[in-house]
Amino acid sequence: MDFGQKLKEIRKNEGLSQEQLAEKIGVSRQAITKWETGKGMPDIENMMILAEIFKTTLDELVSQAMPSHDKKKPVYHSETSFDIDRQIHFDMQIGVAHSLKVCTGEDEKLHIDLASEEMENIGSLFKVKLDEHRGKLDVDCIKKDGVSRYETADALSVTVTLPKGLTGHCEIAASVKELHLMNLALDCLEYDGDAQSVTISDCCGSIELTSRTNYDITVNGIRGLLDINQWKSGSIVHIPEDADFRVQNKGRGCHVFFQKNGEAAENGGQESSENLLSLSGIQSELIVDLQ
Repeated sequence: MDFGQKLKEIRKNEGLSQEQLAEKIGVSRQAITKWETGKGMPDIENMMILAEIFKTTLDELVSQAMPSHDKKKPVYHSETSFDIDRQIHFDMQIGVAHSLKVCTGEDEKLHIDLASEEMENIGSLFKVKLDEHRGKLDVDCIKKDGVSRYETADALSVTVTLPKGLTGHCEIAASVKELHLMNLALDCLEYDGDAQSVTISDCCGSIELTSRTNYDITVNGIRGLLDINQWKSGSIVHIPEDADFRVQNKGRGCHVFFQKNGEAAENGGQESSENLLSLSGIQSELIVDLQ
């Protein structure tokens, strides 16, 4: 059992909600969600507090739970930066990659970072083409001849860092195994393409995901709209039970179901919430998994 599973099991056995545990430790409820979903680990001070709360030893709490450090971090990088001096609309064609991370940065630049553990000459294998016109910036990540989509699906990681305060609308087309949307602050992000897993953390604005394949989405924090637009597919959204959201089904022939602990549950949304989880598209299903 990994640390996240162990923490969740102990917390529930103690009859504590994520918010109650967060208050005892002095962290946010989102931090507890990240720990329980394996998206982060508490520091040693918080580990000691957890051990004290649950009346166990630190060794017992972290046994068989610490992440492996055997896997190498990406060592080969190729970064493209572009100065942005006004509000702009981004239209990006990323192509095929193993992972794509999109976030808002701290400067007024667009950064596109390509990383790989295997492609030593990554800078010569890919070209990032930029074309600005009429308040719009087209960004194309172009792979050179001789690089297969199977290689990029296994070996390429892309990080897009958007300029702070200057991103209104961003469209991204890609096909990835992992999509991470983190610390985003913008009017609207439209993602069109495949993603086996999607993580949304600390985002503000409108996020629209469009695909003909299934999504497995973990929401650790969003203020605004999350719209899942699908055609004859099914997705699952893992969301904290105490999250402030409401659900709307506006698709044609679409259905929304709720579950908790693997069993059917009542609608967990709040009708008066300004944060909206929406299903649109045709003949699709969405499972809202309350955690």
